[in-house]
Amino acid sequence: MATIVAEATGQAILHEEHEQSFLRKYIFSTDHKVIAIQFLIYTLFFLMIGGLLAMLMRYQIAWPARGELPLGGIFPESMVASGYILPEFYNALVTMHGSVMVFLAIMPMLVGVWANYLIPLQLGTHDMAFPRLNMLSFWAMVPAGILTLASFFVVGGAAGAGWTLYAPLSARPDLTGVGLGQILWLAALVFIGLSSILGSVNYITTTINMRAPGMTWMRMPLTIWSLFITAILALLAMPVLSAAGIMLIFDQTIGTSFFLPEGGGQPLLWQHLFWFFGHPEVYILILPAMGFTSEILSVGSRKPVFGYKAMVLALVSIAFLGFIVWGHHMFQSGMNPMLGLTFTVSTLFIAVPSAIKTFNWMGTMWRGNLQLHSAMLFAIGFVAMFAIGGLSGVFMASTPVDIYIHDTYFIVAHIHYVLFGGSLFALFGAIYFWYPKMFGRMMNETMGKIHFWLTFVFFNLVFFPMHGVGMVGMMRRIYDSTGYAHLQGIEDTNAIITWAAFGLFASGFLFAFNFFWSLKKGRKAEANPWNATTLEWQTPSPPKHGNWEEIPVVYHGPHEYSHPDVEDKDWLAQNERPDVVSPAAGSH
Repeated sequence: MATIVAEATGQAILHEEHEQSFLRKYIFSTDHKVIAIQFLIYTLFFLMIGGLLAMLMRYQIAWPARGELPLGGIFPESMVASGYILPEFYNALVTMHGSVMVFLAIMPMLVGVWANYLIPLQLGTHDMAFPRLNMLSFWAMVPAGILTLASFFVVGGAAGAGWTLYAPLSARPDLTGVGLGQILWLAALVFIGLSSILGSVNYITTTINMRAPGMTWMRMPLTIWSLFITAILALLAMPVLSAAGIMLIFDQTIGTSFFLPEGGGQPLLWQHLFWFFGHPEVYILILPAMGFTSEILSVGSRKPVFGYKAMVLALVSIAFLGFIVWGHHMFQSGMNPMLGLTFTVSTLFIAVPSAIKTFNWMGTMWRGNLQLHSAMLFAIGFVAMFAIGGLSGVFMASTPVDIYIHDTYFIVAHIHYVLFGGSLFALFGAIYFWYPKMFGRMMNETMGKIHFWLTFVFFNLVFFPMHGVGMVGMMRRIYDSTGYAHLQGIEDTNAIITWAAFGLFASGFLFAFNFFWSLKKGRKAEANPWNATTLEWQTPSPPKHGNWEEIPVVYHGPHEYSHPDVEDKDWLAQNERPDVVSPAAGSH
């Protein structure tokens, strides 16, 4: 098993714990661990909201004429008439489901939670470089969530031009019937951008300047590499989206014409700006998941990560290529075929580093002593689902194929295999894996394994059939498929998908019960319940204020040597370095 061996340097702790008020300690905290938990509770709430919106969408698609829902007293009459979902409300559901899941749930959960929690602990430092800036990065997300929820209840309802908000439709409230709701959505987007930028500055600075002595770049865990590269992507991509959102607000409110052709603007400019952000955003939503998976598979296989340097280079390559392939979202826009060819080729190239990572994950598990706990199951599930999502993405890289499947449910299936089967599977695995470090207790393994199998089965029953209905031409954002001749005969498939979606949503309640029940009733966790090898497991569970009494010195990275088992005393006797003292028992 790979290991990091560390000893105390004698450097005094920088942060002395002292008495603080409840507000200062838990609400307006500058402790990176508390901020991470704030992000976690925030994002779990919006994950539930996004799931509820999806359930309303699926009900409408499966049974468009079944009858009224108990919605009349919840949403304005402009959105729900006598309990029936109106087409305008359905457009809002589609728009807000995508927006909530991407911007308020998955992205801040991947980055806001785990970058905050893991970077100082795995690098061996006391806190983030800028603790107050770190606090602001969370509180910038709060008005974003409030504005997003408020948009449902204003006159005209929430934004309904699709979560990509293509102009000129989104720039002309008179065409959509949505005014204030869409402006609130865009204002929320600006706050989300601010939060991401503030956080990214912190993550990058901390990683570059605050690594423990001996923690060289090539000794950093792959989790840190993935979060560091993700922060760079967010720092470069989010300002573009924020600026585009401000321009769109101006078009709607003060009469500018950035995206309105009647005033000399270019509707296609919005697509370029959005997807210049949007494709790096795909990797913002998947690179951290790759890092978590690498860590969990290594620990769960009792082996170091196979091909560490190749994995690092693959992460860097994915980040670079992610910035030059945005045009493959715009093959339908009428671009020059030669320009489309360059985007096709660059998109195919990006499959190479992804394939390297998949191969190396399998190499990590090959002949390993697999420990199939809940975190390991979700990590393995990530690899399988990401492979399916990646393979379906190859079809979209080809312009002639993409023209046929563009804006069909084939695309819906692909993005969910990447972002649910990918990102959320890895996130569930990360929560099960680092929960004992966060809260000092273990989540229930039986419930965790049941949660995995329910999620795995229902997820595939929901999204795999979508490839088929997409191939027969079922369009995205469709309110009622029964009126289209070419979609006759898929009603039963849509009903099956919807029942499976209800099961998938229900399985989340088992996870929620396990999460909150384990806070009080879970088995108390020892400092290193997984026999893992990164630095955070050499602190108590949960870590105390400031993390370390004295900054550790790192002598080995997690990939630099291995042995058959952490309890192999003969190996330890032969390979222990006499000049290295480990501060935590069982860390070898």
